[in-house]
Amino acid sequence: MTTNLQLAVGGQRVTGDPVRTQNVLACAAISNVIKSSLGPIGLDKMLVDDIGDVTVTNDGATILKLLEVEHPAAKVLVDLAQLQDEEVGDGTTTVVLIAAELLRNADELVKCKIHPTSVISGYRLACKEACKYIQEYLTLNVDELGKDCVVNAVKTALSSKVIGGDESDFFSNLVVEAAMAVRFPKADDKTQFVYPIKNIRILKAMGKSTKESLIVHGYALNCMIAHQFIHNLKLTISICLAMPKSIKNAKIACLDFSLQKVKMKLGVQVLISDPEKLEAVRQKENDIIKERIQKIVAAGANVILTTGSIDEQCSKYMIEAGIMGVRRVKKQDLKRIAKATGATLLMSLSNMEGDETFETTMLGEAEEVYVERISDDECILIKGTKNQNAASLILRGPNEYFLDEMERSIHDSLCVVKRVMESKKVVPGGGAVEAALSIYLESFATTISSREQLAIAEFAKSLLVIPKTLATNAAKDATDLVAKLRAYHNSSQTKKEHIHLKWVGLDLSEGAIRDSVKAGVLEPSMSKIKSLKFATEAAITILRIDDLIKMEPQKEDRKYGGCMDEE
Repeated sequence: MTTNLQLAVGGQRVTGDPVRTQNVLACAAISNVIKSSLGPIGLDKMLVDDIGDVTVTNDGATILKLLEVEHPAAKVLVDLAQLQDEEVGDGTTTVVLIAAELLRNADELVKCKIHPTSVISGYRLACKEACKYIQEYLTLNVDELGKDCVVNAVKTALSSKVIGGDESDFFSNLVVEAAMAVRFPKADDKTQFVYPIKNIRILKAMGKSTKESLIVHGYALNCMIAHQFIHNLKLTISICLAMPKSIKNAKIACLDFSLQKVKMKLGVQVLISDPEKLEAVRQKENDIIKERIQKIVAAGANVILTTGSIDEQCSKYMIEAGIMGVRRVKKQDLKRIAKATGATLLMSLSNMEGDETFETTMLGEAEEVYVERISDDECILIKGTKNQNAASLILRGPNEYFLDEMERSIHDSLCVVKRVMESKKVVPGGGAVEAALSIYLESFATTISSREQLAIAEFAKSLLVIPKTLATNAAKDATDLVAKLRAYHNSSQTKKEHIHLKWVGLDLSEGAIRDSVKAGVLEPSMSKIKSLKFATEAAITILRIDDLIKMEPQKEDRKYGGCMDEE
């Protein structure tokens, strides 16, 4: 039954099954866009925005973020991909495909006169059982598999990326080394470690080959030290060389304001009756900034990092004091440096009494701060920070698009290392988990003597979209491969002597079935569990909608309520 009513407030209301079908079709359209980018042999998408910027990627969250989606139900899937990217870092394409398939099958049930509430109840039960089954039967402990387990998990994440070919061994070891460099033990349990991957800075430098990317143990800033530029060439060279380029036992001041000559605020005027006093006003403007730098130097600072600019006069004062000044540091970077070194990020030098002060406790500490030339640019490297360790990855590549995609790939793989090392649990990849859950939920559905049985069976069927899409994208016979995979997993769950077959997944390069654990195809268990939970919740959210009220945009009243009527 469909009802299309005109509302008194200027809009339309549509109720009935077509609303649900319309939402399902919108979500299916979104999933079809990114379906071909799933898996190690998935394809890339080229996206061009309204101002002509080009992005080449196969990351599901990035693709959906750049699409200008207007349909409200489809926006739920876009938000879903972003949530998966924030929570886990990987599996963004998977979660959207599962959610769209759950909706498609749920719509078929509703058309067969099964109430949406029964379908929702069945989906919730199936999701709960699936997560329970993964944790009890399909997870492997990282400590039992050894150190190679983490590297293999990273290789699996990188397999579908631009650096997933011959470079996967090089980059997986690079990523694991970077993650290990920044870890620190938990306060309550020294045997457990935290992996703050935000302490890993990623810089991009165009040129050379991808395998010439490197890791630097320290925080790298893509900034320059402050120079004093004067028209006299000889003087310029002498002053540039005078700024120290390496500071041992650095005491770092982090400032969120510019170091330049003080100017009067807009609207403030100084009236001078005696012309001789004009020079005194100018001198006072110079003295104010000189006093600020003197207070910072007196506190013991030998490195100043600021988000603003450093003018010529201030550079001169710094050179005389023998300290290094770095300008135009990004505020986000400065916050992380302040946290790592123990410094206080200051918006101004004013205290509660209105006076300007700078105390020694506001300084951060590091073993060394120095300038190093990488590619065509100079970088500031901060090593041996007081509170937390830091690492920087400097990526090399042929062009801007390639480097951007490399950065996204490295971020995803860092998230995988964090999830694997903190949870200590992995699951087999290659569609093994989805096939095992499909077989288990089908048998579980037969134990439910209510309408939820149909919804659980459809949930089991929906999970097969992952192995089917993986095989299709690899140009293999999806029907044949998925049938073999299901047969292996059915045997593992029904016969005790075949229990080892539960690790079986797809070998997409050969178009065969293989043991995913022995092949090193592993994924974080959290990725699979979160994917199922998020996809189910998103599907339920859209499935509950049976009424659409769309307000019409307010028409522009050019006559301003009759005030401008012509006489």
